[in-house]
Amino acid sequence: MPYRKEEIYDEETTRRIAEHYYEILKLLGEDPEREGLKKTPERVAKALQFLNHGSQLDGAEILRSAMFHEDYSQMVLVKDIDLYSTCEHHLMPFIGKAHVAYIPNGTITGLSKIARVVETFARRFQVQERLTVQIRDCIQDTLQPLGVAVVIEASHTCMQIRGVQKANALTTTSAFSGIFLKDERTRNEFLNLIHR
Repeated sequence: MPYRKEEIYDEETTRRIAEHYYEILKLLGEDPEREGLKKTPERVAKALQFLNHGSQLDGAEILRSAMFHEDYSQMVLVKDIDLYSTCEHHLMPFIGKAHVAYIPNGTITGLSKIARVVETFARRFQVQERLTVQIRDCIQDTLQPLGVAVVIEASHTCMQIRGVQKANALTTTSAFSGIFLKDERTRNEFLNLIHR
C-alpha cells in the first residue's frame, strides 16, 4: 500500500465549531448558503483544529523519543525552522523562523525533534514572547544541556493587515539559558551563525 497521510478530526468538535461559524457569517451580512460559502464553516472548523493541534502534543515526550548518549559538547544549531502560529489576541496568523541551539551535556536528540518542539508550541493560540520561552524551557528541562538559545523572527498579520497596518514590521524575540547567558563569546557565536 502506498504512503498515505490522513488528517483525522473529531466529528462533534467540527460540527459544533462549524455551527458557530455559520452564524458568524450571517452576522457579517453574508449568505452562508451561497455556493462559495456553503462548506466554509466546516473548512474553518477543521483549519482551527489543525492550527491548534500543538496543545495536544508534549514537547518533552517528543525529545525523549530520540535521546542518545553522546560525548559531544559543542553547539548544535538548527536554524531557519519555519514557524506558523496564531496570535491569541486577534486569532490571526504570525509567520516566521525559529533558530534553536543547545550545547549538549552528554545527551543529544534527533535534529528533527528540535523542529517538532517548535511546531508543538507554535501550533497553539500564542504570543511570540511566550512561544520563545516555552521552546527554550522544554529543551533545557528535558535534555539538561549546558545551555539553550532560541531566537524567533516573525511577521504578525494582526499588525500588517489591520490596526496599525505596518506590512514590513518584523518582531524578534530571544531566550537564553546556561552558557548562552553567562558566556558572551558563546552567545555571539550563536548570533553570528544565525545571521550568516
